[in-house]
Amino acid sequence: MSGPFWPVHLRVLTPSDDLFTFASIAVYVGPMLGIMLTSTFWGRMGDRFGHKAMMMRALLGLGITQFALAFAGDVWLVLVLRFLQGACAGYIAPAQAYGVCIENPARRAKLFAFLQVSTNFGSLIGALVGGVILDHATFFWINFSAAILCSGSFAAVWMLLPSVSPTPRGERGSKRARSAKKAKAKDIFRSPQVILILAVLGALLLARLITQAPFSMYVLTILGAENWMVGLCYGVLALGFISSASLWARYFEGRAARDVLLGVCAVIAGCVVVTLVAGATRSIFVFTAMYFVWGALLGATTPILTSLVSRSVNDQKQGHVLGLTQSTAQFSSIAGIALGGWFSQSAGLSNVYFLVASVYLCALVLAAFARYRADDVARPTHQLGE
Repeated sequence: MSGPFWPVHLRVLTPSDDLFTFASIAVYVGPMLGIMLTSTFWGRMGDRFGHKAMMMRALLGLGITQFALAFAGDVWLVLVLRFLQGACAGYIAPAQAYGVCIENPARRAKLFAFLQVSTNFGSLIGALVGGVILDHATFFWINFSAAILCSGSFAAVWMLLPSVSPTPRGERGSKRARSAKKAKAKDIFRSPQVILILAVLGALLLARLITQAPFSMYVLTILGAENWMVGLCYGVLALGFISSASLWARYFEGRAARDVLLGVCAVIAGCVVVTLVAGATRSIFVFTAMYFVWGALLGATTPILTSLVSRSVNDQKQGHVLGLTQSTAQFSSIAGIALGGWFSQSAGLSNVYFLVASVYLCALVLAAFARYRADDVARPTHQLGE
């Protein structure tokens, strides 16, 4: 609910333009930095103590920090709380690892797609509701409502989801076998294919998050829209994702990594075209349509690439590798937000989407190279559905 409106709220709290520029970037970077620094650690804790416990820990952290943000009237306190929100929370990675434990491996691509559909559905409804709240009430009610929702989610996970016992660390087998398994796990992180997939994933998220900080100001000033239209445009991206993610997962399921990466290359090329059109138009209707198409294309990126990374390790390491993936995602998101905030101030809001298209071109080159290397280094995990 608060996602697209933090700059609007911070504009009231900040006395100077320089502080506002810094705060409008830091308010998004803060929680991502917290997640980036702690996600791998929480993933290992999930592997050891259970991922349901990590989901509950994340929801509790979200609820407490959202409640505190509702009463925070100082810009520096807001930024500190946002950082703590990321460090204490980070729900997505343990939810993914928990899902891997209870789902058939052949359906892993669909699992990640549906998990991201649920988060994007929340983004769609939340952005619309947040815009309506801000048009009729104060920013306090956005954060207070979010705290209530997080508390309800905590209770739902606690009472409705079954507990899954973590695999004992000293699993049966000879010392030599355990050493071989440990060496194999280490080799995963030296794998060029895994590194390339993470690089592509990072570049895609960097491109997507460039517009995060300047988005509301862009729609309000360049397109002349109202707050509810800001929420609508922000949510339409999620609507596109929701409408396409499960279809993309079904399309890519069972395909070789080389074929999957070829499809991802085509999707990235589509993102280049869509963001160029979004940056060139001054029609709110065309802009909204491009955001829907953009979201539909994004449904074929993060879930599919995350599934490829997940299949590179055994089930006992899912929390670790997905935590690493989440840390990579947060680092790239931080870079994207910082780059977008700086670029919009130095080159102007009207040029932001052309920068996004340029970054997508770089991601396309990385994806093409990853496809070229797929046959050589990804044979053990070459099919999503095996």
